Amino acid sequence: MTLQVITKEMRAIGFEAPGGPDVLIATSAPIPVPKADEVLIRVHAAGVNRPDALQRAGKYPPPPGASPLLGLEVSGEVVQLGAEAEQSLLGQKVCALCNGGGYADYVAVPAGQCLPVPDGYDMIEAAALPETLFTVWTNLFERAYTVEDDTVLVHGGTSGIGTMAIRLCNLFGVKIIVTCGSDEKCAQALEWGADHAINYRTQDYVEAVRAITHGRGCQAILDMVGGDYLPRNLQCLDIEGRHVSIAVLGGSRAQISIPDIMARRLTLTGSTLRPRSNTFKALVADEIAQHVWPFVEQGKLRPAMDRVFALEDAASAHARMEAGEHFGKIVLKVA
Repeated sequence: MTLQVITKEMRAIGFEAPGGPDVLIATSAPIPVPKADEVLIRVHAAGVNRPDALQRAGKYPPPPGASPLLGLEVSGEVVQLGAEAEQSLLGQKVCALCNGGGYADYVAVPAGQCLPVPDGYDMIEAAALPETLFTVWTNLFERAYTVEDDTVLVHGGTSGIGTMAIRLCNLFGVKIIVTCGSDEKCAQALEWGADHAINYRTQDYVEAVRAITHGRGCQAILDMVGGDYLPRNLQCLDIEGRHVSIAVLGGSRAQISIPDIMARRLTLTGSTLRPRSNTFKALVADEIAQHVWPFVEQGKLRPAMDRVFALEDAASAHARMEAGEHFGKIVLKVA
């Protein structure tokens, strides 16, 4: 079913060859046709995320069957339904985790990956929720089994992931320590709600965590750095602590002590979200709808917002993200 007349072509952001932010160009593309289990969303805004930059640089190709266009999260209005999608979704304002294709006027998304945007909730902010929310929920609260009164360590405290982790920890009674690259960023993280913020350029974060936890250590760590951070992270864990890797920005290899892992019964795990099945992502959306979305509806969960760029200024948005000076989410305004 269709809510409105839709043309065959749409604006989109593409690139002819991998490279820096400047390779991004405004172009036109065919409007996607939703599959049976999908909906077509007229995009209002699209979040900008680190995987977008990696894909643009040729380091993170889309999984088989996914849109080659960038963009893993959007907000907008459902304007067309696949044959198996629920009729009630037509005309609904939603935010959605995409499998790609968000940097465009329209995107086709599996219906199970959509969440309703509450009345009065800012649509720009709604576009900044799905990617970090799905990531933090699945990794910190599911894989790391974080519960109330735990203490967790999260690197990149002022990133989209870090700021979402802070807010979720605040809402669920979890103490959170973050690391940041400057005193200014530490102050921003503390103001946003972090219990402690460590400047990793001027402090040994291992010693700082030990001091904060009175020598006990953290119950869980969410790490996007990898490399030589991994053995240092393990020194920050409490007995039976859980370490979750979600990226390897600092390197893909590390040397660790297996006897130490055995002696303290540590758990090392990790995940990537984009290659997971639509079925898995729909299950996560259901869990978020049940456990987290009430906070969204009450206005208690909003993303940290950095800057909003026009769709055509996607290159500037990527340049800002890669400069590392942003606090929270960068968003492209599409409609």
